[in-house]
Amino acid sequence: MLVLSRQRDESIIIGDNVVVTIVDVRGDKVRLGIEAPIEISVHRQEVYEAIQRENRKAAEIKTEDAQRLPKQS
Repeated sequence: MLVLSRQRDESIIIGDNVVVTIVDVRGDKVRLGIEAPIEISVHRQEVYEAIQRENRKAAEIKTEDAQRLPKQS
């Protein structure tokens, strides 16, 4: 893991097109501003993990669901 020190209104650049800016620091909370192209998803980790769980769950095929599928002739 790369660890960088930044102050308010300072930024880091990831690749050629993602900019992360320190917007505010209050106590133990840091607010970040993230500029990224629309095709790059940006989520908090807990939201990303929930999306991944739901995607895995949706991709599962249950026996009873498979039996309801129309048979091809």
